[in-house]
Amino acid sequence: MGTCKWFRVCPIRKFVEEGKLDKVWVKKYCKGDFKKCIRYQLEEKGIPHPDNMLPDGRTIEGLK
Repeated sequence: MGTCKWFRVCPIRKFVEEGKLDKVWVKKYCKGDFKKCIRYQLEEKGIPHPDNMLPDGRTIEGLK
């Protein structure tokens, strides 16, 4: 495993640091099995995705 190469610029990191999301997201995806992260998969293909998309592909309205 390891840390996702997009971690430094990923809004999930920012949301966790701001207390808007639980740190389990970083543990499970960003510093875990990041290749299962939908955000990672889309980023690797150059496909735009919203900042409020979670690593499992769900979006959270109002998450900014």
